[in-house]
Amino acid sequence: MTISPKFRQALPGILAATALQLFALPSLADDVKLKLSGDVEVPPVTTMATGDGTITIKPDMSVSGKVMTSGLDGTMAHIHIGKAGSNGPVIITLSKSGDHDWMVPAGSKLSEAQYQAYKAGELYVNVHTAAHKPGEIRGQLMPPMMMAPKSAY
Repeated sequence: MTISPKFRQALPGILAATALQLFALPSLADDVKLKLSGDVEVPPVTTMATGDGTITIKPDMSVSGKVMTSGLDGTMAHIHIGKAGSNGPVIITLSKSGDHDWMVPAGSKLSEAQYQAYKAGELYVNVHTAAHKPGEIRGQLMPPMMMAPKSAY
């Protein structure tokens, strides 16, 4: 079998691209941007309070991140397991850092079942207040792959 000179020139690039896909991409973390509001709480809450943040979830199931709120005095904040439109149990309690900031504690990890729930879009963050103990604002953690625009084909 004879290898063409053009193929021989392209081979290093093909191998490099393959190596990147096999080794580099799986190590990338998901940086999930989220917006929290009362209208997605269950049941919905009428409030002017809002929140936003970034939660990072790595393939090793470690979790880090921060949520910032405005317009409320939060008493607790959590990551829960639960589909949009339903409530579920707490899986990670966030730590208050300042008046309106909530941090994922260092060393936080998801179980395999929780990680699969995340991949299915079934984790959410909510912030509780004295006026709304079950939660005043909420945001669903949607993996980037679920947020990608659908192809027209």
